[in-house]
Amino acid sequence: MTPERPLILFTNDDGIASPALWAAAAAFADLGDILIVAPREQQSGMGRSLPITSEGRIYPHESPQNGKPYAYKAYAVDGTPAQAVQHGILELSDRLPSLVVSGINYGDNLGNGVTISGTVGAALEGSSFGIPALAVSQQMPKDLHLSYSTEVDFTAAAAFTRKMGEHLIHHNSPDDVDVLKLEIPWGATVETPWRITRLSRRRVYWPTRPERVALSEVGRLGYHYDADPGKAEPDSDVYAVVIDKVISVTPISLDLTSRTDLYRLQQIISGERRYNGEHRAEPRR
Repeated sequence: MTPERPLILFTNDDGIASPALWAAAAAFADLGDILIVAPREQQSGMGRSLPITSEGRIYPHESPQNGKPYAYKAYAVDGTPAQAVQHGILELSDRLPSLVVSGINYGDNLGNGVTISGTVGAALEGSSFGIPALAVSQQMPKDLHLSYSTEVDFTAAAAFTRKMGEHLIHHNSPDDVDVLKLEIPWGATVETPWRITRLSRRRVYWPTRPERVALSEVGRLGYHYDADPGKAEPDSDVYAVVIDKVISVTPISLDLTSRTDLYRLQQIISGERRYNGEHRAEPRR
């Protein structure tokens, strides 16, 4: 690795063997030094978790391309996506990365479920070190989410990831923008337009009840897709990807503080002021 070139750290939550991870890295090959540090196994749905049960063993990884090895340093980690980022920064890089790229994920990460996403969690972990970060997801049928299907074309997703990544390397992000969440619609091409969106409050993937007789039996929760796009906010990531089928770019902040008036909230809680509004929860699915 040469100090003149930016160091770019790639990770994901689908695991080190995901073709989409390597497609993203290949798109940056001429831009900087590539370091791939990803979970050894499938880690979807891990969010930004750092479980104490992870052992953190690290294994050098080689993946061939047309019969030849990639000219990248790559490692598989026994741990979550966020832990892979930590190991990458603290142990495996010779300098602070200029960019963290998490993805490309098999399946979209839309709406209020993004805190579940290991793709987004890894990007947030990178940004907590002060590093610009991308969380990239490719919309696709549900039956491909946990696959390593080579039938999915990641050309558009990789090209757009490169476009946004190059911008972050050479330009400072605006205040309060820690991660850019990129969502690529199914069937997108390199000509597909993009737009800045907000994170929808709507849920896209709803949990399903386990089918079992006794509670002591194995009962893994499942999920089903129900974006209800007609109710999605017009400026949201859900509306952009599901209805307009354009690429969504959502700025995310590490600051999860509500954008309410904090002084007014203190008055309401202390009883100095009455709140006349109401909050309606999402219906159960």
